[in-house]
Amino acid sequence: MLICKVVKPLVSTNRIADFQHKHLQVVLDGSTQKVAVDAVGAIPGDWVICVGSSAAREAAGSKSYPSDLTIVGIIDHWDPDAAKEMAAGGPSASQANPASAAKPPEAAS
Repeated sequence: MLICKVVKPLVSTNRIADFQHKHLQVVLDGSTQKVAVDAVGAIPGDWVICVGSSAAREAAGSKSYPSDLTIVGIIDHWDPDAAKEMAAGGPSASQANPASAAKPPEAAS
């Protein structure tokens, strides 16, 4: 699975019959633009979960559907900067917010 950002819809009126009338979206995977079948109704700016390979075909409706990337979910909350920081070994959530860290017990007087 991939986390991608929807950039814009892609309109293609002349298609092969197997493509049916599925909506297509241009998504950004890192710095690469890809075309994905939209099975959930995403809009530009949404962060989405995409699947590829045979999972993409099944999610689009059929194992014979000609897709290698399908949007299967819209992410409710996603902070790409925090995700990059965590992947780079940055501070964890509790380290980033010292107020949430457990305080040591105070010494008895």
